[in-house]
Amino acid sequence: MKAAVVPKIDSRWEVKEVPVPEPGPNQVLIKIHASGLCFTDVHQTRGEIPGAFPRTLGHEPAGEIVAVGTGVRTRRIGDRVGVPWVQATCGRCEWCLRGKALFCSEQISTGMQMPGGHAEYMIAYANSTVLLPEGLSYEQAAPIFCAGYTVWSGLRIADPKPHETVAVVGVGGLGHLAVQYAKAAGFPTIAVSRSPDKDKLVREMGADAVVRDGKGLNAAGGADVILGTSNSNDAMVDCIQGLRPDGRFVLMGFEAKPLQLSPVDFITRRIRILGSSQNHPEYLYEALDYAAKRRVKTVVETYRLDEIGKAYDRVVNGRVRFRAVITP
Repeated sequence: MKAAVVPKIDSRWEVKEVPVPEPGPNQVLIKIHASGLCFTDVHQTRGEIPGAFPRTLGHEPAGEIVAVGTGVRTRRIGDRVGVPWVQATCGRCEWCLRGKALFCSEQISTGMQMPGGHAEYMIAYANSTVLLPEGLSYEQAAPIFCAGYTVWSGLRIADPKPHETVAVVGVGGLGHLAVQYAKAAGFPTIAVSRSPDKDKLVREMGADAVVRDGKGLNAAGGADVILGTSNSNDAMVDCIQGLRPDGRFVLMGFEAKPLQLSPVDFITRRIRILGSSQNHPEYLYEALDYAAKRRVKTVVETYRLDEIGKAYDRVVNGRVRFRAVITP
């Protein structure tokens, strides 16, 4: 089979012939139909997220189960599935026993300890796979397994109340979904975007207003919840001036430099900063359900596996609008 391989840190990806893997106990073999290329793949390639090389990345895979290993009871050949970031944990530590497996220090993750979805086939633990809702295409489903799951999880843990306003900073791969999820959940939604050429599309996605920065957000009345999906720490910090008292800033995007915050903001307005990734399996179910009901739509560019270098370059340079999806 063909797979995209990153030979070493900060190197060009190479599409190579590699053996088709065989599923072990409690594992399944998935024929990949769509694999989202996320900016996290860039962080991994650059070594900003540690991991061994060579490696096959891709943590937004969706496809069809074509073989099952021994002990698999919950999945069958022919099932349409996707695979989230965390596939397995130790099951014994405090966090696993508390039902918070995302904090386990012995995680086995897609594109980390397990080869990812930028390939024709991949192995996954059966119990980590999630059945795709009827009618949801592979291309639409794949980005939900990271981008959609991440922003919906962030909104859920921020726990917005009726009449509260949600703002989204950075209308890109995560942000264009965050706007749609916030609106689908019934909240007044403000998009913070420095790209005027996106304004019309962002409003069509549900944004009630579009502003350029934190000053503009404050002038628009501010937000009770800000979903920080940008790859610019400076842009996200700037928007904190538009956060209302008792507001929550949920950090989901990042760049590899410190986040400079003023303690005065925390004290005088009693604001909170929450870190978030993918917080509970229930939230992935909800995120997929919104997509299946057409209340959220991923805007994607599709590429063949042999075009993955081109797709990667477009993601690095911020030229993808809004998600890149590899279709082996």
